[in-house]
Amino acid sequence: MQGRRRFLVSGGSAAAALFALTRWRGLAAAPTAAAPATEAFTVVHTDAEWRRVLTPAQYMVLRQEGTERPYTSPLNDEHRAGTFACAGCRLDAFASRTKFDSHTGWPSFWAPLDHAVTTREDRSFGMSRSEVHCVRCGGHLGHVFDDGPRPTGLRYCMNGVALTFTPAAT
Repeated sequence: MQGRRRFLVSGGSAAAALFALTRWRGLAAAPTAAAPATEAFTVVHTDAEWRRVLTPAQYMVLRQEGTERPYTSPLNDEHRAGTFACAGCRLDAFASRTKFDSHTGWPSFWAPLDHAVTTREDRSFGMSRSEVHCVRCGGHLGHVFDDGPRPTGLRYCMNGVALTFTPAAT
């Protein structure tokens, strides 16, 4: 009886751990719905139109609030002067002069451009974070944390797939 009980308890613990892991991975790959319909944006598309204009990876991040895998975006290693824009509507969001290497695997900035992004509370994963969205199309760009460098002390940790880069004219 003891052996069977121990087996069932350990099996239940393993199942719970596996469920938690797959739930986390599942949320990272295909999370919740995007911005609430109550918000008004100047760039609006139907779900079918968004699927046509975005790549599957962009759609997963921008419209479903997903997260790309760390160290997969070429923009993480982009160091030229220029501007990073929302991949959904091309609104300029971050200047390259505010980009820094956060060693997190995602492009990080200490400040957005004026009137480019908005934030709202994200309570997923049992914690409270600030989600960053494009002010024009509502696309999910990433999260902002208060562990960044001076002068703001903020780290806008963005999904590279949610951004495009335009080099400065020389």
